Amino acid sequence: MDIRVSGHQVDTGDALKTHVQDRLQGIADKYFSRAISAQVTFGKGPHDNGFTCDIVAHVMQGLVLKGHADGMDAHAAFDRTAEKIEKQLRRYMRRLKDRNNGAKIAAMENGALDSAGYTVFADAEQEEASDSPPVIAETRVDVPDATVSDAVMMLDLRNTNALLFRNTGTGSYNMVYRRGDGTIGWVEPNRV
Repeated sequence: MDIRVSGHQVDTGDALKTHVQDRLQGIADKYFSRAISAQVTFGKGPHDNGFTCDIVAHVMQGLVLKGHADGMDAHAAFDRTAEKIEKQLRRYMRRLKDRNNGAKIAAMENGALDSAGYTVFADAEQEEASDSPPVIAETRVDVPDATVSDAVMMLDLRNTNALLFRNTGTGSYNMVYRRGDGTIGWVEPNRV
Protein backbone atom coordinates (compact mmCIF):
# COMPACT_ATOMS: atom_id res chain seq x y z
CA MET A 1 0.00 0.00 0.00
CA ASP A 2 1.33 3.40 -0.99
CA ILE A 3 1.17 5.72 2.05
CA ARG A 4 2.06 9.40 1.70
CA VAL A 5 2.50 11.63 4.73
CA SER A 6 2.64 15.38 4.33
CA GLY A 7 2.33 18.47 6.46
CA HIS A 8 0.65 21.77 5.70
CA GLN A 9 2.81 24.34 7.51
CA VAL A 10 3.87 21.48 9.82
CA ASP A 11 7.12 19.51 9.80
CA THR A 12 6.49 15.75 9.84
CA GLY A 13 9.40 13.86 11.37
CA ASP A 14 10.57 10.32 10.74
CA ALA A 15 8.99 8.98 13.94
CA LEU A 16 5.56 10.31 12.95
CA LYS A 17 5.87 8.94 9.41
CA THR A 18 6.86 5.51 10.75
CA HIS A 19 3.93 5.53 13.20
CA VAL A 20 1.48 6.46 10.41
CA GLN A 21 2.79 3.84 8.00
CA ASP A 22 2.75 1.06 10.60
CA ARG A 23 -0.79 1.83 11.78
CA LEU A 24 -2.32 2.24 8.31
CA GLN A 25 -0.56 -0.85 6.97
CA GLY A 26 -1.93 -2.81 9.94
CA ILE A 27 -5.47 -1.60 9.22
CA ALA A 28 -5.12 -2.42 5.52
CA ASP A 29 -3.77 -5.91 6.20
CA LYS A 30 -6.59 -6.60 8.66
CA TYR A 31 -9.51 -5.61 6.42
CA PHE A 32 -8.40 -5.74 2.78
CA SER A 33 -6.28 -8.09 0.73
CA ARG A 34 -5.01 -5.33 -1.53
CA ALA A 35 -5.43 -1.73 -0.47
CA ILE A 36 -4.32 0.87 -3.01
CA SER A 37 -3.10 4.04 -1.31
CA ALA A 38 -3.55 6.51 1.52
CA GLN A 39 -2.76 10.22 1.90
CA VAL A 40 -2.28 11.59 5.42
CA THR A 41 -2.07 15.37 5.83
CA PHE A 42 -1.21 17.14 9.07
CA GLY A 43 -1.92 20.80 9.65
CA LYS A 44 -2.12 23.41 12.35
CA GLY A 45 -5.22 23.42 14.50
CA PRO A 46 -7.63 26.29 14.88
CA HIS A 47 -5.89 29.53 15.89
CA ASP A 48 -2.50 27.74 15.55
CA ASN A 49 -3.37 25.62 18.59
CA GLY A 50 -2.81 21.85 18.28
CA PHE A 51 -2.88 19.78 15.10
CA THR A 52 -5.37 18.50 12.55
CA CYS A 53 -5.12 15.23 10.66
CA ASP A 54 -6.92 14.27 7.45
CA ILE A 55 -6.77 10.78 5.96
CA VAL A 56 -7.97 9.92 2.46
CA ALA A 57 -7.61 6.19 1.78
CA HIS A 58 -8.29 4.49 -1.55
CA VAL A 59 -9.05 1.05 -0.22
CA MET A 60 -10.51 -0.68 -3.25
CA GLN A 61 -11.34 0.42 -6.77
CA GLY A 62 -14.00 3.08 -6.28
CA LEU A 63 -14.07 2.89 -2.47
CA VAL A 64 -12.62 5.99 -0.82
CA LEU A 65 -12.55 6.51 2.95
CA LYS A 66 -12.08 9.93 4.53
CA GLY A 67 -11.47 10.90 8.13
CA HIS A 68 -10.62 14.05 10.09
CA ALA A 69 -9.70 14.73 13.73
CA ASP A 70 -7.97 17.32 15.91
CA GLY A 71 -5.54 16.84 18.77
CA MET A 72 -3.04 18.66 20.91
CA ASP A 73 -0.19 16.73 19.29
CA ALA A 74 0.17 15.16 15.85
CA HIS A 75 0.23 11.56 17.14
CA ALA A 76 -3.04 12.02 19.03
CA ALA A 77 -4.73 13.66 16.04
CA PHE A 78 -3.64 10.80 13.78
CA ASP A 79 -4.70 8.12 16.26
CA ARG A 80 -8.20 9.61 16.54
CA THR A 81 -8.55 9.80 12.76
CA ALA A 82 -7.31 6.22 12.31
CA GLU A 83 -9.75 5.01 14.98
CA LYS A 84 -12.64 6.63 13.11
CA ILE A 85 -11.67 4.97 9.85
CA GLU A 86 -11.08 1.60 11.49
CA LYS A 87 -14.44 1.78 13.26
CA GLN A 88 -16.20 2.53 9.97
CA LEU A 89 -14.37 -0.31 8.23
CA ARG A 90 -15.11 -2.80 10.99
CA ARG A 91 -18.82 -1.92 11.04
CA TYR A 92 -19.33 -2.03 7.28
CA MET A 93 -17.09 -5.01 6.54
CA ARG A 94 -19.00 -7.06 9.13
CA ARG A 95 -22.24 -5.97 7.53
CA LEU A 96 -21.04 -6.85 4.03
CA LYS A 97 -19.75 -10.24 5.16
CA ASP A 98 -23.00 -11.08 6.91
CA ARG A 99 -24.97 -10.39 3.76
CA ASN A 100 -24.49 -12.65 0.75
CA ASN A 101 -21.55 -14.47 2.35
CA GLY A 102 -19.04 -11.83 1.29
CA ALA A 103 -20.08 -11.72 -2.38
CA LYS A 104 -20.29 -7.90 -2.34
CA ILE A 105 -16.76 -7.58 -0.95
CA ALA A 106 -15.41 -9.78 -3.72
CA ALA A 107 -17.29 -7.74 -6.33
CA MET A 108 -15.94 -4.48 -4.90
CA GLU A 109 -12.36 -5.83 -4.84
CA ASN A 110 -12.68 -6.89 -8.48
CA GLY A 111 -13.50 -3.32 -9.50
CA ALA A 112 -17.27 -3.35 -9.69
CA LEU A 113 -17.29 0.27 -8.48
CA ASP A 114 -15.52 2.81 -10.67
CA SER A 115 -14.17 6.09 -9.39
CA ALA A 116 -15.54 9.34 -10.72
CA GLY A 117 -13.92 11.41 -13.40
CA TYR A 118 -13.47 15.13 -12.94
CA THR A 119 -13.19 17.76 -15.67
CA VAL A 120 -12.73 21.50 -15.22
CA PHE A 121 -14.01 23.68 -18.04
CA ALA A 122 -12.16 26.89 -18.79
CA ASP A 123 -14.26 29.98 -19.38
CA ALA A 124 -13.68 31.05 -23.00
CA GLU A 125 -14.94 34.60 -22.54
CA GLN A 126 -15.93 36.56 -19.49
CA GLU A 127 -19.48 37.74 -19.98
CA GLU A 128 -20.67 40.59 -17.80
CA ALA A 129 -24.40 39.75 -17.84
CA SER A 130 -25.44 36.16 -18.14
CA ASP A 131 -28.73 34.47 -17.39
CA SER A 132 -27.17 31.07 -16.68
CA PRO A 133 -24.29 30.28 -14.33
CA PRO A 134 -21.08 28.87 -15.84
CA VAL A 135 -20.41 25.13 -15.79
CA ILE A 136 -17.55 24.55 -13.38
CA ALA A 137 -17.08 20.79 -13.39
CA GLU A 138 -18.62 17.63 -14.72
CA THR A 139 -18.53 14.34 -12.86
CA ARG A 140 -19.09 10.98 -14.50
CA VAL A 141 -19.81 7.95 -12.36
CA ASP A 142 -21.40 4.57 -12.75
CA VAL A 143 -24.65 4.54 -10.81
CA PRO A 144 -24.54 1.49 -8.51
CA ASP A 145 -27.40 -0.95 -8.06
CA ALA A 146 -28.09 -1.10 -4.32
CA THR A 147 -30.71 -1.30 -1.63
CA VAL A 148 -31.42 1.84 0.37
CA SER A 149 -29.40 0.58 3.35
CA ASP A 150 -26.45 -0.28 1.09
CA ALA A 151 -26.65 3.19 -0.48
CA VAL A 152 -26.52 4.79 2.98
CA MET A 153 -23.47 2.64 3.75
CA MET A 154 -21.77 3.79 0.51
CA LEU A 155 -22.65 7.40 1.37
CA ASP A 156 -20.90 7.03 4.73
CA LEU A 157 -17.87 5.22 3.33
CA ARG A 158 -17.38 7.74 0.53
CA ASN A 159 -17.95 10.62 2.97
CA THR A 160 -20.02 12.53 0.44
CA ASN A 161 -23.17 14.60 0.81
CA ALA A 162 -25.29 12.78 -1.80
CA LEU A 163 -25.39 9.48 -3.72
CA LEU A 164 -27.51 8.57 -6.75
CA PHE A 165 -28.26 4.84 -7.04
CA ARG A 166 -30.61 2.41 -8.76
CA ASN A 167 -32.89 0.82 -6.18
CA THR A 168 -32.75 -2.96 -6.55
CA GLY A 169 -36.22 -3.31 -5.03
CA THR A 170 -38.06 -0.98 -7.41
CA GLY A 171 -35.65 -0.58 -10.34
CA SER A 172 -35.98 3.22 -10.24
CA TYR A 173 -33.29 5.79 -9.60
CA ASN A 174 -33.18 7.06 -6.02
CA MET A 175 -30.94 9.41 -4.08
CA VAL A 176 -29.78 9.47 -0.48
CA TYR A 177 -28.27 12.62 0.99
CA ARG A 178 -26.96 13.94 4.28
CA ARG A 179 -29.24 16.59 5.75
CA GLY A 180 -28.08 19.62 7.69
CA ASP A 181 -29.13 18.10 11.03
CA GLY A 182 -26.99 14.98 10.43
CA THR A 183 -29.82 12.63 9.45
CA ILE A 184 -30.07 10.87 6.09
CA GLY A 185 -32.71 11.86 3.54
CA TRP A 186 -34.04 9.51 0.85
CA VAL A 187 -35.52 10.77 -2.43
CA GLU A 188 -37.67 8.35 -4.40
CA PRO A 189 -39.59 9.32 -7.57
CA ASN A 190 -43.37 9.09 -7.72
CA ARG A 191 -44.67 5.92 -9.32
CA VAL A 192 -47.38 6.28 -11.93
